[in-house]
Amino acid sequence: MISRRNGILFIEEVSTVEIAEKYGTPVYVTSKEQLEKNIEAYKKAFPNAEKLYAVKANNNLSIMKIIALNKFGADVFSDGELYLALLSGFDRSRILFNGNSKSDREIEMGIQADVKFSVDSFDELKAIESIAERKEKKVEIAFRINPDIDPRTHPKIATGLKESKFGIPEDQALKAYEMAMRMKSVAPVGIHCHIGSQILDLSPFVSAMEKIGKIAKEIEKLGIQLDFIDLGGGLGIDYEGKGAPSAEDLAKALLPAYEELLSNLRAEPKLWLEPGRSIVGNTTVLLTRVNAVKRGYKNFVAVDAGFNLLIRPAMYGSYHRVLVANKEGEEEELYTIVGPICESGDVLARDRMLPKIEKGDLIAILDVGAYGFAMSSQYNGRVRCAEVLVSGKRTAVIRERETFGDLVAKHRIPEWI
Repeated sequence: MISRRNGILFIEEVSTVEIAEKYGTPVYVTSKEQLEKNIEAYKKAFPNAEKLYAVKANNNLSIMKIIALNKFGADVFSDGELYLALLSGFDRSRILFNGNSKSDREIEMGIQADVKFSVDSFDELKAIESIAERKEKKVEIAFRINPDIDPRTHPKIATGLKESKFGIPEDQALKAYEMAMRMKSVAPVGIHCHIGSQILDLSPFVSAMEKIGKIAKEIEKLGIQLDFIDLGGGLGIDYEGKGAPSAEDLAKALLPAYEELLSNLRAEPKLWLEPGRSIVGNTTVLLTRVNAVKRGYKNFVAVDAGFNLLIRPAMYGSYHRVLVANKEGEEEELYTIVGPICESGDVLARDRMLPKIEKGDLIAILDVGAYGFAMSSQYNGRVRCAEVLVSGKRTAVIRERETFGDLVAKHRIPEWI
């Protein structure tokens, strides 16, 4: 996806310097080639599995449309994500409405759209039954089960531990399916779990499969035939340049456990997966311009992107590789890259050895395609930047830079002020 030519960083066949000059900075830049490469890796590794793209990772319509055209389904977490998934062309029969706190409005929208639900609580089950009955619909559901598996990742993105807010505790799973069986307007057809994100150790996935398999066997004894077993997503990517497991590696670890699971069941439920980060994470670079270099306790490089556009380093202490995009040379000095936000936590990269940096230089922050723009904000009254797609020598804006008008578009001042 990226290469150097005469010292300049290129994304596919386009110079990052040209991109910055044409579209301004900051700007998110996505490689279509890398996106399609990641999609193909999953299709090859899991040819018989249903692959649902986790929309939460990156909800740009153009990116989602490319994924939908490759016959992926979609895992959505809100009514807004459901709207975007339908608009992008995902087949509604392959959309799973996930989420731990769905409102009645969201449930009604999902039922009207004829998508499947991952049910996260007994209250949600009752709400689905009530709304479906009123609308004279039959809703296919899975229950999201909390298997109490440690995914060995950052605590804020570990979702399968017993203390997590997600899912029905495993010891209440049979009660949930028994309750659903007595209802007229829901059909329990699947079982679902998701243990976390940015997981680099494959063994927790196998452990989750084994636990879900045991529960699935007990569910069959109730007379329920499962159509699918959804193991969620969470495969990590190589943020630090130290390596990360591939989709093929995941398949080698997971498919034997899945086959073992099937050997203990009468039915043959299909395997579902929910890749997000591993589809879009390494597709995208954030280009940001240096406003100032300040030498003091540290060599601070102040750029025009902050945690308003990339919150992961501030929120998780996450690491992203950074490069000086407009020149290369020996790594001469230790720099800390900081943004323009009025918070001391607005640090994008700490203590990096880089070539000498000066005002006006262009910094590239790598691997920002997942949970980058999707988690951005207008904090400090800063408009969100443009997103650009690169394909070979072609570039196109896939999300326009906001204007000041976008800052006030939904504001209303009462007459009595």
